[in-house]
Amino acid sequence: MASRGSPSPDLSVADLLDNEIAKLRAQVESLKSELQIQTTTLLVADSTRSILKSRTRKASRNDAAANTRLLAQSEKQTAHKQQGLYRACASITALKILDPDPNAVDGGNVLGLRFEVMSRSRFIRPYYVMLNRPYPNSRHLRVHRHTVPPCIPLSGLAARYLPAPKASDDEAAARGQDLSHFARALRRELVRYQNRIATIGDLRKAAGLGSSKGKGKQLEAPISEISAADAEAKQIRVEWEDGRTGRLVMDDDGKLVKMVAQGENGRDREAVRQLLGGSIRIDDLVRRLDNS
Repeated sequence: MASRGSPSPDLSVADLLDNEIAKLRAQVESLKSELQIQTTTLLVADSTRSILKSRTRKASRNDAAANTRLLAQSEKQTAHKQQGLYRACASITALKILDPDPNAVDGGNVLGLRFEVMSRSRFIRPYYVMLNRPYPNSRHLRVHRHTVPPCIPLSGLAARYLPAPKASDDEAAARGQDLSHFARALRRELVRYQNRIATIGDLRKAAGLGSSKGKGKQLEAPISEISAADAEAKQIRVEWEDGRTGRLVMDDDGKLVKMVAQGENGRDREAVRQLLGGSIRIDDLVRRLDNS
């Protein structure tokens, strides 16, 4: 395989210039991001806030207005930091919801569960599960509404941890519900799902897909497409520029289970060996492609 830094001899001068411009733009974006992080860190520091407050009292009108704007931005960043800390530590929160439907069961009382999940160091939109008590003379809960992706086994988890009561009181007592285990098991499935989605994105980036750098063109067997092959994102479709296709299967925790590649002459085991190179986990494959 050609090294990442050495340009291909087939590239024209225009292509080389485009690659260089793309690298410089990526460096500029990285520096801007680093500057923003450092500025935010300084603004939320206690020493910075103390200096701004003391200077605001002693400064002239123009300087005081500037310091006031900086203090307002510091307060905003501090609130954002506290919110992020809360969402990271309290990944599952419960909230009371009132169903406006006049015919709703249990007087419209609904228990909501909010699930916080991070992906690529960012919080994604929270998932919600709403529970009510539709059973007469019983405090058993049932899933009422939710925003969970269809590929998540919500029904199976509810049947396991939130079983419906039986006609007999003794059987209902024996089939108790465990809301805590239900919430933890559901969040585990959501985190695994988001990690698999993010891993497919990392594979595409490592193969040079979706970027202007064209890093994937420097591979010995250039890859033209990497995408999820099923709703659960446990199977990954790989397509090469020469027409070969492959299917990679991983488990819930990112361990590679199996991969099969097909070419013009049937099954292509050499393509699998060249791509995986002894990788055991999907993270190993990402690093392998990234270092190609």
